[in-house]
Amino acid sequence: MKQAKCIMVQGTMSGAGKSLLCAGLCRIFAQDGLKVAPFKSQNMALNSYVTRDGLEMGRAQVVQAQAAGKEPDVRMNPILLKPSSDIGSQVIVNGEIRGQMSATEYFRMKGQLIPDILEAYHGLAAENDIIVIEGAGSPAEINLRTDDIVNMGMAELVDAPVLLAGDIDRGGVFAQLYGTVALLEEKERARIGGLIINKFRGDEAILRPGLTMLEEKTGIPVLGVVPYLHVNVDDEDSLAPCLENQDAKKPLDIAVIRLPRISNFTDFSLLDEHPAMGVRYVQSARELGTPDLVILPGTKSTLSDLLWLRQSGLEAAVCKLAHTGTPVFGICGGYQMLGEMLSDPYGTEGGGEMHGMGLLPIDTVFSDRKIRTRMQAEVLASDFAGAKLDGYEIHTGKTTVRGDAFCMLENGQTDGCVSGNVFGTYLHGLFDTGSLTQKLAEYLCQRKGISCEQAAPVSHAQYQEQQFDLLADGIRRALDMNAIYALIEGKR
Repeated sequence: MKQAKCIMVQGTMSGAGKSLLCAGLCRIFAQDGLKVAPFKSQNMALNSYVTRDGLEMGRAQVVQAQAAGKEPDVRMNPILLKPSSDIGSQVIVNGEIRGQMSATEYFRMKGQLIPDILEAYHGLAAENDIIVIEGAGSPAEINLRTDDIVNMGMAELVDAPVLLAGDIDRGGVFAQLYGTVALLEEKERARIGGLIINKFRGDEAILRPGLTMLEEKTGIPVLGVVPYLHVNVDDEDSLAPCLENQDAKKPLDIAVIRLPRISNFTDFSLLDEHPAMGVRYVQSARELGTPDLVILPGTKSTLSDLLWLRQSGLEAAVCKLAHTGTPVFGICGGYQMLGEMLSDPYGTEGGGEMHGMGLLPIDTVFSDRKIRTRMQAEVLASDFAGAKLDGYEIHTGKTTVRGDAFCMLENGQTDGCVSGNVFGTYLHGLFDTGSLTQKLAEYLCQRKGISCEQAAPVSHAQYQEQQFDLLADGIRRALDMNAIYALIEGKR
């Protein structure tokens, strides 16, 4: 059976830019006429995605799949850890919940997941020419070396050559790279075929003496210096790009409540791309101010985040805005919070009951079953009627609605609720078609009494393709692609 070649990108730390480098490489290989798929054995993120067959995976590999021109496949991310506390996570294997585990419990059993990892990997490898593998964190986390399944352990399982990337934007990149290499075992160091300096701003000539010394000390060639690329591609699970892109000059002010366990914040990427909308994330009543729209996003822990919202004073501030006419939009967990009562008889979120914010006539009962499904819909709410949606549900709990529905699902059932200027839905990805985005911009412009000329429709798919091409062009110019292809062919 044919098996794909592979290349692996590891980093000196979390946030070194591995995800975007992998997305760029996926795009480059696809542009070069190769069948390519991304792979990350273990991902830790709250920003998940539901595939067309109803399985859950990390968003980073979804973005990489889209860059490669592929439909997201749960095999691209066989293990997903969704943190539920500082010391525990929900463990999802091949898209299905395996259970809730503490860090210690997971560390003890993760070696048992190697067959699942290899089955997923080899399935993809049989269908593609190249697999672009992403590591996690740093391979030099020597306390985690035993039973490693995501960095050098993964590289050894599939005999992958490794590119090691360091983040110069944080400073100390030479120490990052040299220290990482020095802490690895000799057989691990031998796997590294090239070093990459990532997120560089400035004149590369100034770096050259350091690059030469780095190569001398590590015995590993530097295969490129990637500039800080100004592209708008969804990151793995960081809000930093969204925060950096805030634009106070945009006429519409969208305030997203930054819940402690916020999830699926990429729901709002298209809003931030719109020329009329400035998206900002707020964590306090003082920061909230008087926006044109308040959004309560999804969350991994609805009850605990609702308690935080209450204790921080944000609940009272949001309710005051809603009662004075400011539109409020809740998505998934945020939608549940807007209701009157939340009950957890099965202990899914720790048990007990809580009063909601009382802005929508709904009650939610959490269950021990997670709903995961792709769904198309049409908005019924009069202010946005007719907007076509293509999203997904990923939540526990059943919500009883005593009011008008927000949208009609393709299966004939209704979803969400509307009460005056307060809206709620379970659908993630609801802005991605651009249809609701356009109607929302028109609605908010009209409320504000400003021209809607800036509220032109935005094609998310076209915009995303342009951004992937910009990413690939920047990475192709920066890296020695001939050397990378040689590594893939086994010429280390």
